[in-house]
Amino acid sequence: MAICGARLNEVEAPKIRITDLHKSFVLHDVHIGTLKSWLLRIGQKAKPKRQVKHVLRGISFDVKRRECVAIVGRNGAGKSTMLSIVAKVYRPTSGSVEINGRVAPLLELGSGFHPDLTGLENVYFNAMLLGLTEDQIKERLDEIVDFAEIREYIEEPIRTYSSGMIARLGFAVASHVDAEILIVDESLAVGDFQFVQKCYAHIRRFQMRGGTILFVSHSSSSIKDIATRCLWVEQGVVKMDGNPDEVIKEYQSNAPSPESAAN
Repeated sequence: MAICGARLNEVEAPKIRITDLHKSFVLHDVHIGTLKSWLLRIGQKAKPKRQVKHVLRGISFDVKRRECVAIVGRNGAGKSTMLSIVAKVYRPTSGSVEINGRVAPLLELGSGFHPDLTGLENVYFNAMLLGLTEDQIKERLDEIVDFAEIREYIEEPIRTYSSGMIARLGFAVASHVDAEILIVDESLAVGDFQFVQKCYAHIRRFQMRGGTILFVSHSSSSIKDIATRCLWVEQGVVKMDGNPDEVIKEYQSNAPSPESAAN
């Protein structure tokens, strides 16, 4: 019995388990148009038209410790919606997402920053939301500011920052918390070439320390460089799951030409 117990303990639970995930959005037609049509709608007491958009249609997969799983697919395939559900931005319509470990979401970097607070104040505010204590933030503050490369502006209000500066600071904060799982949605394209390479180097170190990564990217070279596995999502379902080179080759060979995509 002891041997069997030891063997069971060796089977590590996945860091992310997605089971039969569905997500739908209700869209309302609230387009009014002219004043005449608005008055007519009021007079008829017409209700806006209601349409249900099914974005995810029963997706299931696991992500193990140390895996770096890339997700590819056309715009509107459901990639970002899936990441937002894993990051608890959205709730699933049905199905489940199980997370085993602390998550650092790198989605819409800097979207949670307050424009009237300084960069320094936003670092403290956002790092606390991600689970760090004040003492932990003080210990890592220099590293965060240096990573973002904005030390001379750190005491200035965020509203004076460029979009690139905001994104760099957002990446620096989220990537320096004690996370076990990184959720990345095209967040690596947040600066010039040197800064992007620094982000990739940080992610590689994170992975070597046992971290788990789930990310969306349109860059096949980036996926081949850091991903250990790739999922192709099409119309809300997983169409292919496997080796990054093989999945990208199949995905690109089935991608519509610019001429057909325009029609």
